[in-house]
Amino acid sequence: MRRAAVAIAAGAMAVSLAACGSAKESGDNADSTGSAKKGDDIKVGLLLPENATARYEKFDRVLIEKKVKELTDGKGEVVYANAKQDASTQNQQVDTMVTNKVDVLIVDAVDSKAIAGSVKKAKDAGIPVVAYDRLAEGPIDAYTSFDNVTVGKTQGEALLKALGDKAKDGQIVMMNGSSTDPNAAQFKQGAHSVLDGKVKVGREYDTKEWKPENANSNMEGAISALGKDKIVGVYSANDGMAGGIITALKAAGIADIPVTGQDAELAGVQRIVTGEQYMSVYKPYPQEADVAAEMAVALAQGKSLDSIAKDKVDSPTTKAIPSVLVPVVSLTKDNINDTVIKDGIYTVNEICAGKYKAACDKIGLK
Repeated sequence: MRRAAVAIAAGAMAVSLAACGSAKESGDNADSTGSAKKGDDIKVGLLLPENATARYEKFDRVLIEKKVKELTDGKGEVVYANAKQDASTQNQQVDTMVTNKVDVLIVDAVDSKAIAGSVKKAKDAGIPVVAYDRLAEGPIDAYTSFDNVTVGKTQGEALLKALGDKAKDGQIVMMNGSSTDPNAAQFKQGAHSVLDGKVKVGREYDTKEWKPENANSNMEGAISALGKDKIVGVYSANDGMAGGIITALKAAGIADIPVTGQDAELAGVQRIVTGEQYMSVYKPYPQEADVAAEMAVALAQGKSLDSIAKDKVDSPTTKAIPSVLVPVVSLTKDNINDTVIKDGIYTVNEICAGKYKAACDKIGLK
């Protein structure tokens, strides 16, 4: 596991290095989709989708603000808004930023389809848009995220490994993300490509708004429908929902079955330490955030993205969007040291605080 984690981390570093030059080095030719050339005194609009998931406020916002400052010699300003999982609110926030004449937008869409009209308004106003983490529809200028199909495959492969021979006889429950999130569909696609034909899916849900309480309710329904002795594992698309799922499993007296996750949230990592959750997908947020800032500053300054984005992706509305996809890592109790601790996401003291110390000691996490 250590060698695998290091290999993947090395690949991730290569992606990071490809994007780590300052926007000033991105080329002098103005991009056809960018704004007129500007200096470092730029205004970047940052719109994140919600604050229930810990990553957005703790990592994404802080990292993007830091990188924009670094790329603009401290002169660039980030104007921030959080939609709190409301698509209408996010559309209003885009309109406000267009009115206030930001130079570029970084948008992590609540609803990838609903945001399309607002993206067009920004584009019509000469404001380029970077789709962050989720591929929004509309005339997007750039996109960075993780390889979401690979995320689903990573989760599915881990679940099959944990199930072993139990995969032949039992049933699993699949708890996918929100139907309004294009990433959720890709996670599901990747997971099914691995799980189909290898294990029976007894019940499957698209979980409204990714909310843990909705995942909890869905899991209660699955237990009631299938019977607690028939469920051998749960595919959960993220850590927040895994928490709700595990609460339902405990209430039904179900223990020692593997549950997947994603995002490497602190609570998820702590559940992995105790054995309540089998794995999570660690996504190196610093690399994703750095790339988004690189793209945004370059676009605001009217520069080419050629030295930053080597790939292209298509959305339902826009073809050949310049893109950077950052690699991911399967996080289990065996490689916590090599991932979230090594990268400075958490300290051992944070993970092993209070009631988690004994479990940390047991797996040698010190």
